[in-house]
Order: sequence, then C-alpha cells, then structure tokens
Amino acid sequence: MFSLAETIDLVIMTVFVGFIFSGVFTRPDRRELDVMAMYRKRRFDWDGFTTAVIITAPAIILHEMGHKFVAIGFGLNAVFHASYTWLGLGVLLRLLNFGFIFFVPGYVSIPLLGSPLQHAAIAFAGPGINLLIWLIAFAVLKSGVSLSRNGRYILTVTKQINLFLFFFNMIPIPPFDGFSVFSSLWRAVA
Repeated sequence: MFSLAETIDLVIMTVFVGFIFSGVFTRPDRRELDVMAMYRKRRFDWDGFTTAVIITAPAIILHEMGHKFVAIGFGLNAVFHASYTWLGLGVLLRLLNFGFIFFVPGYVSIPLLGSPLQHAAIAFAGPGINLLIWLIAFAVLKSGVSLSRNGRYILTVTKQINLFLFFFNMIPIPPFDGFSVFSSLWRAVA
C-alpha cells in the first residue's frame, strides 16, 4: 500500500507539522507551570511538539489517506507526497511568529483517469475524513465518557481543527478539494 518514499514523506511531514504547531497547543497541565520558567527554557519543547503531533497529524494524514484509498478503490494509482516547499513556508511562518499559518503539508498525486463522479468522490474523501473525525470527537465529548483534562482538551481541539479543515478544504476555488468536488459534479451532470 505504501512505498518506502511515501513512508519517509509521511514521517517527515509529521515532524515538520509537529514543529510548526508546537507553540500553538498548550495542554491544561502545562498551563499551570511557571510562565517565566518556560521562557527561560532553552531546550526544545517536546511536550508542545508531541501535543501538536497528536492533534494535527491524524487530521492531515487521514485526510490525505482518504484521497489515496478512495482512488485506489477506483483502481487508480495514488501516491502520497510531502510538499517540501509548503512545509518550508510553514516553518518560515512559524519562525517569524505569524498568527495564521497557511501551508499545504502534503498531497496525493492521482492520474486524471476515471469518471467525473469518481473524481468528485476522491476529492471529497479527504474533507469527508475530517468531517468524520469531527463527528467522532463530538460524539465522544457529548457521550459523558470520563476523560482527563488533557484528553478532553485534545479531543476538543481535534474537533475544532477537523471542522475547520472540512470547511476550508470545501471552498469551491482552485486548488482546494471543494473546487474538484463541485467542478467534477458539474461535469457529471452537464
């Protein structure tokens, strides 16, 4: 299912995304620490990195795997790639402390074969996975399951990020998935 190059790209993308978002998410148990001690700390913030990976990597990786596996299901060749230029831009924006970081961490290359409905399904698969993750996180949070503060925080942020990724990716302008979904559906009915 995965080539060695795809596996390496997935690992590299995960590390980059973890670094890019390492300062964004602070788990509740870390907020109670002395703020000045955190600023004096010269070491890498492994807790922030781990939290960022736990929250962002599944949303991004499963989004791209949605595209890949639906394309494979239609008999098409689909290959995951880390987007090194965009990852570099994300790192640069992170180092410059931009408030909003926009980048494309990876993509799946798929040949332009198959029907318009197949392409619409492939394009929707990524955002559809984000919607599914949102629904699962929402259901778990509403179910009353006993969660630690960190668990509740991670699920809450996971829910928010996946809903954002769903709507953001469904914007019907190129190069977003929404454009491919709507333009493919239009070609199918026209």
